[in-house]
Formats: sequence, C-alpha cells, structure tokens
Amino acid sequence: MQPASPRRTPDDAALDGPLEPASRPVRIGSGDPASHQARIGSREPASRQVRIGSLDGLRGFAVAAVLLFHAGHLRGGFLGVDLFFVLSGFLITGLLLAELGGRGRPDLAAFWGRRARRLLPALTVMVLSALLLAWACARPDLLGPALRDAPWVAAQSVNWHYIGERIGYWNASGTRLFAHLWSIGVEWQFYLAWPLIVALAGRGPGGQRRVALVAVAGAVVSLLLMIKLGAAVDTTRAYEGTDTRAFSLLLGAAAATAPVRDAVAALPRTAVETLCALLLCGLSGAWLLTGGDEAPGLFQGGMFAHSLACAALIALLAHRPDGLAGRVIGSAVPRRLGELSYGLYLWHWPVYLLLPRPATGSWGWTSATIGLSLLAAVVSKAAVEDSVRLRARWATGRRGWAALTVTAVTAAGLWAAIPRPEPGAGTVDVSRLGQP
Repeated sequence: MQPASPRRTPDDAALDGPLEPASRPVRIGSGDPASHQARIGSREPASRQVRIGSLDGLRGFAVAAVLLFHAGHLRGGFLGVDLFFVLSGFLITGLLLAELGGRGRPDLAAFWGRRARRLLPALTVMVLSALLLAWACARPDLLGPALRDAPWVAAQSVNWHYIGERIGYWNASGTRLFAHLWSIGVEWQFYLAWPLIVALAGRGPGGQRRVALVAVAGAVVSLLLMIKLGAAVDTTRAYEGTDTRAFSLLLGAAAATAPVRDAVAALPRTAVETLCALLLCGLSGAWLLTGGDEAPGLFQGGMFAHSLACAALIALLAHRPDGLAGRVIGSAVPRRLGELSYGLYLWHWPVYLLLPRPATGSWGWTSATIGLSLLAAVVSKAAVEDSVRLRARWATGRRGWAALTVTAVTAAGLWAAIPRPEPGAGTVDVSRLGQP
C-alpha cells in the first residue's frame, strides 16, 4: 500500500527540536535575492515561510563540533550544544509570535503535539536499539546503567536523574549510553514552559517587547544561578540543569522578538557582514581553545557570552541570509548535516560507546564511527522521522494511534524483558570514558 501524500502543517518544517533543522525565512517582494528577509516572529502567515539555509548550516557546524568533541578531537566542541539551544529558542519563539500576530494566540496543544511527533519516534527507536545492541554485545557495564536510565529518558528528565545520582558529566558518563540525552531533556522542559509564558506575555499591544524583557530577565537569572552553582567541584549541576542552561534558549528567544529584529534591520549591509565575520571568528576560536570544564571563566559568564554571540549571529543571518556569511554557512555540506543533525546527535554517542575504541585518539576510528552515525541518521530520517512528521498514512488517524500504542507496549515490554546484569558485572575501561 502506498503512503498518502505527505500533509504538512504550516510550521512542520519550521519548528524542530534541539538538533533538528528548523529555519524559515520569508521571501519578500520579487525574485531579487536582496529582498529575501527572515521574518521570524512577524505577522506574516506561517504558511508563507520557508527555510533559511544558513541556520540549517549553523546546526550542521554545531553537530560536527559535538561529534569531534566526543571523539577527542575538538576541545571546545561541547559548546555546539549551546548553539543548538540558542537556535531552538529563536525558532520556537518566532513561530509562537507569528501565531500570536496572525491568530491572536498560539495553539499550544498543536504545538506540543508537533514536538512529540518530531522528537519522540526517533528517540524511541534509538533507545530500544541501543539497549538491544548493548545486550547483544554483552556489555553489562553499559546495559545495566542504560536500563536504569531509560525510564528517565522516556520522562524527558534524564538530566535531573544524572544530577540527582551525581553522575559526573566530565569524568564518569562514558559508561552511560544515554548521557547525551540530557540536552534533549532540557529542550523538552523548555518546550513545556516557554510557550505558556509567550502566550501570556505576548498578548496585546507591546507583546513582543514584553516577551523580549521576560526572556532577557530570565537569561540574567539563569546566568546568576550558573555562576553560583558552577563554583562547585563537580560542575554537572551547573552544566545539565534546566535552570542554569535556560539562558541559551532565552537569549535565542529574545533575538526572535521585534525589538531585536528592528535593531538588526537598521544596520547597513556592510556592518552586518562585518559583524558576522567577527562573530564567526570568535565562535571558532572558542570551540578550538576552550578546554572543558577547566576553562577559566566558563561557568562565570563565559558560556553566557558564547550564547550571546550565537544569538547575535543567528539574528544577523536571519535578517540577511543572502550575504557572504549566509551563503558560506548555508552551503550544501553544512546544510545537509544540519538536516540530519537530530538523528546524528541521537545515534553518535551509543555508536561511540559500542564500537571498540583505541586507547588514544584515532582518526580512523573517528571516521568509522561518524560514518556509522551518519548511516543511522539517514535511515532514521527516511524511515521514521519524515514518515511521522510529514504524516504518512500509517502515521495518521487510527493507524497512527495504533502505531503509537504498539510502539509504547513494545518499548515497555522490551525494557522489562531484557535481563538485568548482576551487580558489579562487567568492568569499566577508563580509556572509554567520555564527556557527552
């Protein structure tokens, strides 16, 4: 049976998760490239918006940085997660403000439904596959913790689980198959709370200004919390806490509001290009030189400054995606990586842990694991993500509910059926410890 033609809601392509392509400009006027603008959060109907290639490209660079960091080749690549957060805050807020301007209120139920369709199917497939692979590979050191972590992953709160169990992010998470999913939990928790705030603060005249003020105020509070909690010996609480990482999402949210967009629009073209070049150089330097949690000032404002630079760059690229920086960042390779970034992020860490790893960094091993991760991401996008997101026939109506029920029952049954390793079974190879 052939699937029905995909049916997209106006914002299906626009609103994606932490590591997913989610960029939408609006073409204004005629076909002149200079007339292309990014009207994120404008009153323009969402259905008229299309992708901004440069923002997809930014996501591609960010996921590449994370993959290289986890492979031991880029000391500051973990900062790519901050870029993901800022992008998500920017794009989500833009969509919510567009709905406020067009309909007077955002459809929160539809918003959360789209988030669930976009994030959960691929996440479920990865979690079940990782558990089965760990079992098949006889890796009790991975399987036991993964079975304990899986319910927290399902509840989208694994970051707080790791904080509560004092699973040190920087020195002990290399045996946790789902350690990288802390960021998915942060994103999901933001998705639950921020739309309610936008719906309340954004109503009526001056709504976008109020949203901007709330976002900036929240970012400052989040920064102060990180400064306070980041002084601890173990910085996991500051690094994985939703409250301490909220400033990245909120700075992105502020960048999507009318006051910031108007300020960017007032800049001459040469100033936009110059600022983009300077910001790109600064971010590249940070990714190359930052040395993990021991980097001076990282938790005392350094990460905030990085997120602020990301927000500024995103606002500039969204305003002028046809500039030189926009064309370079939005070129084919980084843009394609950005389109695959969610699946890449989901799969790369289990692949890294399950594939035997040499004691020292090896580009051969890195190439093999990234290649396998890319393959898994391509299959995930084609077979799972797009089918659900674009509403193929099997994923809609009664068939969709039946597929959801079968998936949930199968997931719970497999989790319960996999034998639990004996306490203390397996050994930990310290050379495999990483920092997801």
